[in-house]
Amino acid sequence: MSSLIRVLLACTCLLFVLTGQALAVTVENVRVWSEDDRTRVVLDLSAEAEHRLFTLDDPDRVVIDVTGGRLADGVDATMRGLLQGMRSANRDSGELRLVFDLSGTARAQSFLVKPNGDQGHRLVVDLQHSEKRRQTVRSAPSPDKREFVVAIDPGHGGRDPGAIGPGGTQEKMVVLEVAKKLAYLLEKEPGIRPLLIRDTDTFVPLAERREKARSSEADIFISLHADAVANGGPRGSSVYTLSQSGASSQAARLVAQRENAADLIGGVSLSDKDDLVRSVLVDLSRASTQQASIELAADVLTELSQVGPIHKRDVERAGFVVLQSLDMPSVLVELAFISNPVEERQLRSPDHQWDLARAVAGGVASYRDRHQPATRMASAESGNGSGREHVVRRGETLSGIAQKHAVSVRELRSANELNGDRITVGSKLRIP
Repeated sequence: MSSLIRVLLACTCLLFVLTGQALAVTVENVRVWSEDDRTRVVLDLSAEAEHRLFTLDDPDRVVIDVTGGRLADGVDATMRGLLQGMRSANRDSGELRLVFDLSGTARAQSFLVKPNGDQGHRLVVDLQHSEKRRQTVRSAPSPDKREFVVAIDPGHGGRDPGAIGPGGTQEKMVVLEVAKKLAYLLEKEPGIRPLLIRDTDTFVPLAERREKARSSEADIFISLHADAVANGGPRGSSVYTLSQSGASSQAARLVAQRENAADLIGGVSLSDKDDLVRSVLVDLSRASTQQASIELAADVLTELSQVGPIHKRDVERAGFVVLQSLDMPSVLVELAFISNPVEERQLRSPDHQWDLARAVAGGVASYRDRHQPATRMASAESGNGSGREHVVRRGETLSGIAQKHAVSVRELRSANELNGDRITVGSKLRIP
């Protein structure tokens, strides 16, 4: 009986400690950034806190309830972008309610960021002007001018480094660099708009990655990773799509287990449970989406084969959480084996990162050309059409030239009667 009493006393003390922690969360500062139709609000917190986010209309507002929170004295924020004003109040339920008045209708997303460097806990709220978003993308006056939105998801991030190479290279940093280069290349392509799921070294839960792509109405989703095994022998790139019936190989099962663990740091699941439950119930068996994912994966794999070795010649299938609940063609790219010392050194090289980015961009362009040719045709009609020539310069590859001119490698080979991918410096290629 005495043991039971001690356990109860310990639990009671723990409850008081946890309650005290919950009541001690202070919003120490409110920072605001704005660019185009996007506004980001960052709440600097004294500790981790639960929160609730929702929007109201007539007038447009975004509301944040911080459990057990209080606003530090003198905290104010400079209103930028969509924000017109901020109000706060402590509710009887013990929540701190922050209300931001908006200049128009907006989509709102939020996520928590763990301490990193000299920064503590942060609650980040991203606002996107929904009316402007619809006008510029989904309500374009002509199909020829519709943007092709590519969601680029650099895996891991923040306190989740991903795989670590024998030389200490972290997967999260390598894939972020390749993702930024890929976004830069795609942004130069007429009719394509890249969307980076994360552009800094921050942790983003898997469910939130999917939601950000979906809310931005992305046409395709590409998740970038670097493979790893216990021994450093294997080499090469691989491309995966979602499998409902199981992985297509033992390697695919192992990779899926490792990537899906990104939301389980320190034994605690960081994903929104309701969202994950819903994701299981979403019908992913639509043949059109699955087949389109396989086509996209094949295009990317073909381009990657021009850069370096391929670990698997065929598109692999595995049960990746990050690809679930996406009603768009989605692939996961393992750029190389970071566990292989040779490929680890290559992954650190900016030149090789550019080569990988060009290869993925080339695959995206090939897929887009087949599924949304109107975008490229509109560009050609404006003065970049047939009859163009390209003089091959030192260091250029056929896939890089194809990506630059928004044509597929296959089309480029056919237009110039090439049997392979060998090109010579100074030669002229006809751009179809």
